[in-house]
Amino acid sequence: MRNLRVYVYAICKNEEKSVDKWMDSMSEADGVYVLDTGSDDGTVEKLRGRGAVVVVQPVKPWRFDTARNLSMELLPEDADICVCTDLDERFIPGWRKLLESRWTPGVQRALYTFNWSLNPDGSPNTQLVYFKIHARHGYVWRCPIHEYLAYTGAGNEKNIYIEELVLNHYPDPGKSRGSYLSMLEKAVADEPNNERMVYYLGREYLYAGQWQKCIDTLMRQINMPSSKWSEERCACMRWIAHSYNKLGYRNESYVWYYRAIAECPDMRDAYVEFALVAYGHRDWDAVYYFAERALKITKKNLRFVNQGYAWDHTPEDLASLACWNLGMYERSLEHAKKALSLSPEDKRLQTNLQCIERKLK
Repeated sequence: MRNLRVYVYAICKNEEKSVDKWMDSMSEADGVYVLDTGSDDGTVEKLRGRGAVVVVQPVKPWRFDTARNLSMELLPEDADICVCTDLDERFIPGWRKLLESRWTPGVQRALYTFNWSLNPDGSPNTQLVYFKIHARHGYVWRCPIHEYLAYTGAGNEKNIYIEELVLNHYPDPGKSRGSYLSMLEKAVADEPNNERMVYYLGREYLYAGQWQKCIDTLMRQINMPSSKWSEERCACMRWIAHSYNKLGYRNESYVWYYRAIAECPDMRDAYVEFALVAYGHRDWDAVYYFAERALKITKKNLRFVNQGYAWDHTPEDLASLACWNLGMYERSLEHAKKALSLSPEDKRLQTNLQCIERKLK
């Protein structure tokens, strides 16, 4: 194993509660560098007390990419590997040894597993492949919000994927995302042809329950010439479908779920979401069909977010409920057993299984 220089960098503001656990997790690095953008609690003092190099610099007007780039500039020029995390994120121990063992000459970026949310038992819920470990030079952060790390070096970027390198997210439920919508609206006003910002704005309208704005924005996104990422287009179509259903337009919702599936047929999410909407309409044939189709997909997508409900007990549960209502009791029992095996403490699933077993007796 080569003796590589590994450094962590981050931005923060009022993260005092997260400092100790984050520093514990990042202690495998050779150094930790933090740009504090204006904390008024004890974050700065606590970080420095734990050995981090902290520079305080407010960023006005606020842009995440500006802050990330300023924090990256704090790193030593001779760094071999730069690791960008947030203070509410923690690696599973042993990450540095794993990273060094796979970082061969010429590698410029490492992709790894990011659990954006966890179940109560600590198992992964929403999961995706992350991209924030990179070489010291040839990179710049872009976009004022939902920023991404762009490669600016010469030639083709060389990546490695380390699936067993895992970063977990522990968000503070008290933190508001209230500023996101206004920031995204401004970002799109400034760059109307930036499909990334249009995508995130449409998603933010979904979170805000502004269904028609979500539909209008995401329809514009998928019709942009630069909109070519099939998984992202599929997500746009799923959220258009969801919004139509919320507005009471069932047929339009179904049409857009069909389009989402056609756009990305090897990803579970659209099938499961379609089955959930059909469940709300007691459309048992559709519930059964799309839940079964989802279960035929056995590998998660490595290019996009994998929603937890597409991979937990939900598809098996939906299939079981549909089979019950269609009079397919033996098949309902099979799915009910599988659903309970995936969530053995769930009281409703336990009760459902008992009901099916009584019916068959």
